[in-house]
Amino acid sequence: MDAKPIQDRYPDDYAHCFGCGRHNEHGHRLKSSWDGTECVARFTPLEHHVAIPGFVYGGLLASLIDCHAMATASAALTAPGEEAVRCVTASLKVDYLRPTPLGPVLELRARPKEIKAKKVVVEVHLSAGGEECARGEVVAVRMPQSMAHP
Repeated sequence: MDAKPIQDRYPDDYAHCFGCGRHNEHGHRLKSSWDGTECVARFTPLEHHVAIPGFVYGGLLASLIDCHAMATASAALTAPGEEAVRCVTASLKVDYLRPTPLGPVLELRARPKEIKAKKVVVEVHLSAGGEECARGEVVAVRMPQSMAHP
């Protein structure tokens, strides 16, 4: 895998996301890197990430899929050697395939399905212990100028 996570390439002003921001001490701090033709991330849910005892809360899974897709889209839109393009979510669809057990490391694998100048459609697969538990399709767009800091 690429040594430097995609989220660590985001400009400092835009690295505060709850899911993946390196400057958010209360967030998940998800890290995504390229591994061959896929973007991969791993996350270990904590005891407080439960829906019911023994199973991971679906909202956490959705947020991980969302942030991992944004990193995948950013990598797809960023030219080599340039500062990472910051993307935001235009659409998020998650299918929960089976209950996700608390305990195993979660693995997320993503690929861009469609790449346009300002938009990337990303497919994400989330597994626990080798079993696919959820999948998502996310539409990422370049961060609009209205969200930029003055």
